Amino acid sequence: MKTIRSYLNSKKQILAATALLTTVGSAYAAVPADVSDAFDDIGTDAATIGGMVLVVVVGIAAFKFLRRAV
Repeated sequence: MKTIRSYLNSKKQILAATALLTTVGSAYAAVPADVSDAFDDIGTDAATIGGMVLVVVVGIAAFKFLRRAV
């Protein structure tokens, strides 16, 4: 009997959480075009910096590998 009761309680909790998330998810506000363009620019800059960091890390690893091999 306890398992059925706990199952029903967890089902109610899942239903309540789903209803809450659906309500909150639909409350988006309109974002100005300037803001979305700025976020796009930030993403591009972050990808560029990330690529540079990756090149540096690979370069350091290659340098360490070559020093160890010799």
